Amino acid sequence: MSAIAAPVSTRYGFVLGRGLVGSALIATAMFLSGNRIVFYLGVALIVWGWLGLRSATRKQLLVAIGVWAVPLVVCPPVLSQDLYIYVAQGAIAHAGLDPYTVGPSGLAGPLTAKVSGIWIDTPSPYGPLFILLMKSVVAVTGEHVVIAALVTKVLMASGLVLLCATLPGLERHLGGSNALWLGAANPLVLVHLVGGPHNDLIMVALLAAGTLLVLDGKHVPGIVAVAFAVAIKVTAAIALPFLVWIWVAHLRRRGFVTAAGVGTVLVVGVFAACTLAAGVDLGWLKALGGNSLLTHWLSLPTGIGQLFGVIPAARIVGWTMLAGIVGWLWWWSREGGGKAVAGAAWALLATVLLSAVTMPWYFTWPLVLAAGFRFRPAIVVGASVWLVLINYPLGDTGLYNWWYVLLTALAAVGVGYGVHREHA
Repeated sequence: MSAIAAPVSTRYGFVLGRGLVGSALIATAMFLSGNRIVFYLGVALIVWGWLGLRSATRKQLLVAIGVWAVPLVVCPPVLSQDLYIYVAQGAIAHAGLDPYTVGPSGLAGPLTAKVSGIWIDTPSPYGPLFILLMKSVVAVTGEHVVIAALVTKVLMASGLVLLCATLPGLERHLGGSNALWLGAANPLVLVHLVGGPHNDLIMVALLAAGTLLVLDGKHVPGIVAVAFAVAIKVTAAIALPFLVWIWVAHLRRRGFVTAAGVGTVLVVGVFAACTLAAGVDLGWLKALGGNSLLTHWLSLPTGIGQLFGVIPAARIVGWTMLAGIVGWLWWWSREGGGKAVAGAAWALLATVLLSAVTMPWYFTWPLVLAAGFRFRPAIVVGASVWLVLINYPLGDTGLYNWWYVLLTALAAVGVGYGVHREHA
């Protein structure tokens, strides 16, 4: 029997320990300005620990997730510097300026000083609930950037708690058996979303929670939860039409009119309330394309556009294809239930691949819904490992260092192959 497949109950302490050491080494690397040797040793250990949890109980998984997350919460940002953008946007809103028209360069001070030059003039593309949260953080912490950053990381980590509470319920409805392992203990979630941190963690947690509520027949609170997810980051709106099908399947007469009508009212109401509470307007809509200046080839249209020198045209084709694919998936999902959740997961994956810009952690959008299903995880495991490795520790991308891409891809394929052999 392989080391991965051995009963976890007989070696849980070792599995928990090596994952914790890995997490602590990643945190140490960030305190050491992104020391690569320490960082990659940490990644290797946390991945090894994760693989060792395949047959763990729910309680064992929850303990591991919590223990491994702590060092990643208290350390400087991992694999990204977006944390300082979030703090700056909160400072802008707290100062009475409009974060949807004013970039960090519009407010001098310690809370905007650490923003990367590439984003210094970029307004916020995030929803009003996120602006409200960050405005509240700055109101509490003042201009103490380290404290503001730590409070923000703790706030983002609250999404992990909600995700852990939700995934077992999705697994119950969708027939899976590894939802916590794939969707929360996964280093892609822990290192990128918790260590990063990224507001995607709150978004996907609310999305998963809302989906579970709708599956449970609690349609109104479910749609409200997903509306809150949209008010964090608009991407979650992709799932809303699919959840309508689940609601329709639970009704007998005039189901679609009722579900679509009431759902629309709920979403509009939540957005209006969040917008008023945050003291902003709908300016985030025009700021959504702010990151389009990036040209990462994880986005298929951008990658093809770079290859042939036609990035704008390729992106237009990508958006057109995305609209067609999402529309087809929505109609395919009309029987509701698990099929609608699968349709939403595929639609979110298509959104990741065909949007103008794709970041490694965006793949957590479909992951949290897909984790509830039963499937062979080798490809997801390998992809998750590669997506953790493809950014350098301080956040710069390794996508244009082809030797680095090849080396990390080989490592990820090796891990995925090991999981595949375990199921062969």
